[in-house]
Amino acid sequence: MTKRIVAPMTFAATLLAFTASGAMAAETIKIGEINHYKRMAAFANPYKQGIELALEEINASGGVLGKKLEFIFRDDQGKPGEAVKIAEELMTREGTAMLTGTIFSHVGLAISSYAGEKKYVYLASEPLADALVWGKGNPYTFRLRASTFMQASMLAEQAAKSGAKTFATIAPNYAYGKDAVAAFKKALMKLNPDVKFVAEQWPALFKIDAGAEVQAIERAKPDAIYNVTFGGDLAKFVREGNTRGLFDGRKTYGLLSGEPEYLDPLKDEAPEGWIVTGYPWYDFKDGANKTFVDAYQARWSERPGIGSLVGYMTVQSIQAALEKAGSTDTEALRTAFEGLAVSTPVGDIEYRQIDHQATMGAFVGTTALKDGKGIMVDWSYKNGADYLPSDEEVKKLRPGS
Repeated sequence: MTKRIVAPMTFAATLLAFTASGAMAAETIKIGEINHYKRMAAFANPYKQGIELALEEINASGGVLGKKLEFIFRDDQGKPGEAVKIAEELMTREGTAMLTGTIFSHVGLAISSYAGEKKYVYLASEPLADALVWGKGNPYTFRLRASTFMQASMLAEQAAKSGAKTFATIAPNYAYGKDAVAAFKKALMKLNPDVKFVAEQWPALFKIDAGAEVQAIERAKPDAIYNVTFGGDLAKFVREGNTRGLFDGRKTYGLLSGEPEYLDPLKDEAPEGWIVTGYPWYDFKDGANKTFVDAYQARWSERPGIGSLVGYMTVQSIQAALEKAGSTDTEALRTAFEGLAVSTPVGDIEYRQIDHQATMGAFVGTTALKDGKGIMVDWSYKNGADYLPSDEEVKKLRPGS
């Protein structure tokens, strides 16, 4: 008799719990966030904190479409196959409305391809490879950060003014590095057809033999160097180059090299006089940039990085898309992202309809040492819209555009 009474009661309790859980889930809009939180902790953790700051602000103001916005964070270990597996779990089991994230370009390209196949909206917040929006672009993938083409073009603009005639390049041997070198070459030779590239070094990602790379570049005797290494590879390259005098008397241009995530670990070994893209968070005096930095420091008691800004702007972009779409429907979201305008700490940006690239720009300046650490000086913010190809050029780069 006891069993006959308890069983129905247990079933009823389970059903009630399930119903309550479903109701709770319906109160939030879930976004699937995939990234390399362990492998790229120095960049990914500030990025996550930028996301969390934006979520707290938005949810405190009533959320989106009458519901709280929630991010489901997953670590892909920097592996494309793992990222795709997680993407499927997030969309089918967790009930997320869309996907975002990734830093490594090869991982972003894998998710993008999968999203295009399955018709899931994917906001590639961090990966910079040009193929994401051009050669391998698809209707469901959008990109926030200024791409390799955009940032390389900003540096090429500076390099063209230097008078240097011969250049050496060093970049990690994968999609981001290859695109970054190709973009710099194209932009610089358009501005100065007489320049020559006398050496190219392609170390494997995070497996650089800095001594050998520095020796190879020195043997070529270039007037200037274009560096695309980052993270631990950048640190090793800079230290070995400083030791051997590689940068003495040479202009060096560094993609991402002025970002706090990569510059801070070098401390007093940080290079001086490099022309770089980065993030001078310490130098904002007023305006939306200053407001963001102050809010971030108040919340986390540490300085923001460029990842912090990108994470914050990722949430702003998704909020704007949801409000424009009026629902979490995939096709409504996809359509909303096309031509989407977003107000951000760096100003108003737009996701271009023709190629789904946002017009977020980048800060360009010169590295210097202050109080024993590297900073950017003489910097300016370059509007991303000024460094993108025309619609006619995009049609050649992006199939079906």
